[in-house]
Amino acid sequence: MISVLIAEDMHLVRGAMAALLSVEHDIKVVEEVGHGDDVVPSCLRARPDVALLDIGLPGTDGLSAACELARVLPSCKNVMLTGLATPAALRRALDAGARGFVVKDAPAGELAECVRRVAAGERVIDAELAVAALHARENPLTARELEVLQVAAEGEPVNEIAKRLFLSGGTVRNYLSRILAKMGARTRVEAVTIAQESGWLWPEDVRRIGLIRYRSRA
Repeated sequence: MISVLIAEDMHLVRGAMAALLSVEHDIKVVEEVGHGDDVVPSCLRARPDVALLDIGLPGTDGLSAACELARVLPSCKNVMLTGLATPAALRRALDAGARGFVVKDAPAGELAECVRRVAAGERVIDAELAVAALHARENPLTARELEVLQVAAEGEPVNEIAKRLFLSGGTVRNYLSRILAKMGARTRVEAVTIAQESGWLWPEDVRRIGLIRYRSRA
């Protein structure tokens, strides 16, 4: 019997997943949590074989919870749940040690099969998404340019960016010009959007991942 913990803050979604998995003859849902801070303590108590973790959990987000679980309970294999599958989200999930990556509206049979395969030691990722992640655009920005763009993403004006990064206003303007040129963006907003879609910048609030949409750039 494969024991499963479900971490999802939307009650209806969590209940639906629990109900769907509970009808499987070889899967048992042993714990359900709705807050990220409860994931690790609940897993340490219930010792599930597989943890289904929503990326955008309140409190400790799903990615951070997955990283901590991999450290304190390596026997529990993590599967990330998201409402929107993007190469950026996939890369972050793999970096967090996830063994599977599932979109929430996947058919019940696919979710159950993912749980079985992950419990058996396999890595389960949608093939099309994996290819998209492998062929996603390379980051052309330097570490300093990313710092400038990260502050710009918060909507700060040039003088505030300069103050926070201990730069002159002219230097910040030069950085922003280079960033736009490298990314082929016309505005700071467009540059930020491209960087977030590509996974080079990540929202401060991981729950906003559902707002990031991937646009293929052939």
